[in-house]
This record gives sequence, C-alpha cells and structure tokens, in this order.
Amino acid sequence: MGPILLALGLAVLAWVLVVGDLVRRHRPVWHWYLIGYPVTACRVVFTWRKVAMLNDLAVSKRPPRGLLGDLVVKGDPLRPVAPRISFPRATRMGLTVLVRLHAGQTPATFLKAADAFVHAWKVHAVRVASPERGLVMLTATATDPLERPGLASAPAELLSALIGVLESGGAWVMNLRLVPHWLIAGATRSGKSTLLARLITQLAPQPVALVGIDCKGGMELGLFADRLSALATCRREAVAVLSALVIDMQARTSACRSAGVRSIWELPDKLRPVPVVVIVDEIAELYLSDGTRESKAEAEQCSTLLLRIGQLGAALGLHLVIAGQRVGSDLGVGVTALRAQLGGRICHRVNDPATAEMTLGDLNKDAVAVAQSITAEERGVAVCTGPDGGWSRARSHLTPTEEAVSTARKYAATAPELPALNRALGVPEGDDK
Repeated sequence: MGPILLALGLAVLAWVLVVGDLVRRHRPVWHWYLIGYPVTACRVVFTWRKVAMLNDLAVSKRPPRGLLGDLVVKGDPLRPVAPRISFPRATRMGLTVLVRLHAGQTPATFLKAADAFVHAWKVHAVRVASPERGLVMLTATATDPLERPGLASAPAELLSALIGVLESGGAWVMNLRLVPHWLIAGATRSGKSTLLARLITQLAPQPVALVGIDCKGGMELGLFADRLSALATCRREAVAVLSALVIDMQARTSACRSAGVRSIWELPDKLRPVPVVVIVDEIAELYLSDGTRESKAEAEQCSTLLLRIGQLGAALGLHLVIAGQRVGSDLGVGVTALRAQLGGRICHRVNDPATAEMTLGDLNKDAVAVAQSITAEERGVAVCTGPDGGWSRARSHLTPTEEAVSTARKYAATAPELPALNRALGVPEGDDK
C-alpha cells in the first residue's frame, strides 16, 4: 500500500507542477493570485522583523544613552521594535504594504532598503512612496510587467498619443496639452525611432500639423513625409522652418492679444489656428559645428529659435518633441536652457551616463539609476515622466515601419497646409550661396 500511495502522490505532484507551469505561462494573473501572492505575502510577514533590523528600520523605545553613576553609557538597543505593517494587499501582479513610521523616522531610510526588500521577498522590484504623513507604502511587483506587456487603451483626445504600457499596467500616454514639450533620449536600437513612429501614427488622424526636422537627410522622418506639413532635411532648412514658425508664433500672439485671451484654446473654433507639433530627430545635428563662422551662426540660430518656441509655444499651440542619441551640455550652452523647457522626459538605453543624467537628473536621481540599468535586450523600454512630476518604467507598443508609413499615407490628405513653411523651405533650395 505504501508504494502505491507514494506513486500516487508523485503523480499528483507532477500534475500540479505541470498545470501550475501552464497557468503561469498562459494565465500569469491567475497564477499570481492562486500561488504567487499567498507565498509572497507569507514571506513579507515572516521576514519583516528581520529585514527591518538588518536595515536599521527598527528602533528602540529606550534611548541609546543611559546614566550609570557619574558615567554616560552609550550602546545599541537589545530589543529594537520594527515598524508596524498592514497585511499585504494583493494587486494585479504584485502587492502593497502600508508601514506606520516610528516617531522620527522618514521615508528616506525605506528607500535605501528597497533592494533588501526585493531580495528578501523574491520579487522584481519594490517602490517606496509616502501617501500621507507618518505612513509609507511599499509596492512590490512580482515580475517585470514590461517583459510581455499587453495592449493598453486610453480615450482619444486632441494632441494625445497612446505610446505603450507603464510598469503599473496602465496606459503610457503623451498628452501635449498637459505636457507641451518632450525630450527623448536613446542609443541606436534602443526603441527611440519606434517610439517616434508610434507618436506619428497616433497623431496622424488628428487635426494637427506635423513638422519634421531630420538633419540626417530625412532618412528617418522622410518615411512619413506624406503626412508631414513640412520636412527639413538639413540644418539650413531647419533654420528656415524654425524662423517661419517663430513668425507664425508672433501672429498667434497678436490674435490672442486682440481677442483678450491668454492661449489659442480660449479662441473660438473658427479663429483658432491649427496646433503644430515639431518633431526633431537627432538634436545633436542642429548644434554641432565644423568650426566655420557660417556653421556656428546656424547652430546658434537653431538654438535660439528652439528656445523661443519652447518658452512661448505651449499656450500658442506649438509643441516640441526633441529626440537624440546623446544630449549633453557639451553640444552647446543652449542645450541646457532648452532642456529646462522640455517638461516631458523619456530616456531609453543610452551609451553614456551623462545623457541619462542630462535627461532625468534634474528631476529624480533614482530615475537616472533605473535608466542606466536598461539592457540592450529591452528594446522599447524607457523611463518616462508623468504629468504629476513622477516617473515610471514603460515600454512602447511595437509599431512596424510599414504600419507607420501606411498610416501616414492614409491620412496624407488631412495634413494641414502651412504656406509660410513651404515658402521658407523654398529659400534654401533656390539660394545660390
């Protein structure tokens, strides 16, 4: 009887393992709620005190100094008390834990212990936030949600583009009405071009003028020329296009002033000019100079014109999306000033720490470290900022070039005409200098 029961038990165990593996691969959410969450919740509860003590999160109710006769004795507490925690609450692919801080504690100590939580609980990542004074929320993610992201959805809005999926599982949206200007950094084959293709695909059906500046001869943005209202393929043309946009911006300012409003969105529909999104691919090409006076003058012009649009364009319906492999102060003084106007930041895998620091360093140091940890295999993964000033890991939806080109051709007839820009582009071509 014993061998039969043993064989039966082994058969049941094998069946459970096989079924569990199938559920984990095909229904990861079910697997998490049925198996992953109970196991992880037990780890959190049973390891909390030890992890708190090892990472200086536990404190003693008695002071570390005592009076012994005429001597002051200092020592370590023998029985430190760990902060109280709530029972772990399950989320879709993780869990959350509320921690009640001891008097004198701050969330900073929990931020330092985030890696310790990851290893002790055997999860992918732990984020630390403080929803209110005296409380810290630990959000653990069981697996990397960006490894096999699903398709997110978001309501269609003017100047809003659904880019991909956030680490939290929500939709990654670039809303130019909320964040008017964006900086996108990423090395070759990091997913930067795919993101731009996705952005153009999302904006193509909308009543928006798309202006491209691609100083690599139009190799990237030229694929979508059918939907672009104007395309500059060299720095000389870029200066002409940006100059025309600044003149148009002044005309929009006059229209708003005459109507007694502060932005074009307060104008009546009949008087409102079409919004313009300027997409610059490889910003370094606009700033680099070969040392000649003419080249330096062009670079300075580009810097000044971009900065003016960045400073004044948001209320006037002029938006910047600046992309490049490398963004650094060594490109020129104007780069740092321009960066200050680009509130939206997206950083893919980069080749040097300075670019990650330049893209995200003025917003959050932790985001810089996360951006530098993105590997070459994680194409499309990036660290992005949100309208609330926070940051998150995200992954853009894969948009094949053929699909983006097809979409651009499909909506070519809806591309708004910008006669001033077309006239400006005719100047460099007909100039004999």
